[in-house]
Amino acid sequence: MTPETAPFWLEPSPVTFPPTTLALDEPNGLLAIGGALTPEWLLHAYQKGIFPWFSPDEPILWWTPNPRSLLLPENFKLARSLKQTIKKNRYTITLDTHFKEVIEHCSQVPRPDQEGTWITEEMQTAYTQLHEAGYAHSAEAWDEAGNLVGGLYGVAIGKAFFGESMFTLKPDASKVAFTALVMQLQTWQFELIDAQVETDHLNRFGAENFTRTQFETRLNQAVNRPYTPQKWQFEIDWIAQAVQWKNPKD
Repeated sequence: MTPETAPFWLEPSPVTFPPTTLALDEPNGLLAIGGALTPEWLLHAYQKGIFPWFSPDEPILWWTPNPRSLLLPENFKLARSLKQTIKKNRYTITLDTHFKEVIEHCSQVPRPDQEGTWITEEMQTAYTQLHEAGYAHSAEAWDEAGNLVGGLYGVAIGKAFFGESMFTLKPDASKVAFTALVMQLQTWQFELIDAQVETDHLNRFGAENFTRTQFETRLNQAVNRPYTPQKWQFEIDWIAQAVQWKNPKD
């Protein structure tokens, strides 16, 4: 990626983006370049369905893909095999107890056809600041020996959760953590989980593609729901809720 291929250059101030309709089709959804990785920029971006993604040797690149992969919590699909794993209680799941460790582990996950990581130290610092402000959250999976073996992190605004990355060191650890988080988000009446771009992994959980227009309509409703930034903790028996979960009919 070279700066010449990006449609808009952003200065560090003011915090503003061009209309998302001006994003490039190829590469899919590239909207702007520049700006800054600060909580103010990130929150402004996510409320518009924009997120940063770039390699260590690139400037900040901002994206809004079309189509957009979303998981509507009510459409969550729980595989029978994963439900059996949950019943066996192999992992203890927590929320917001080790955010820095989760994002660091995510930065170390090998990605197909990708050298290095897009979760640079600069990105880790920015999202940790969001976490400290009560907007970025993590779910952690612990094995019976008390080792952190899986997890994920993302950003919450209103009743929208924007998933960023996950990691797993033991079978199904991140899947169990994700299931636990979805159960809690259901209870909190979250309206969407943004998966950004389509993957087979999220499709198996019930994610679907939406046009940018459809996504932004849902997003505008969700981010404007009442929400108090805060540290998260479980307010439900998520295991019982998952065991009783009935998948939506296809």
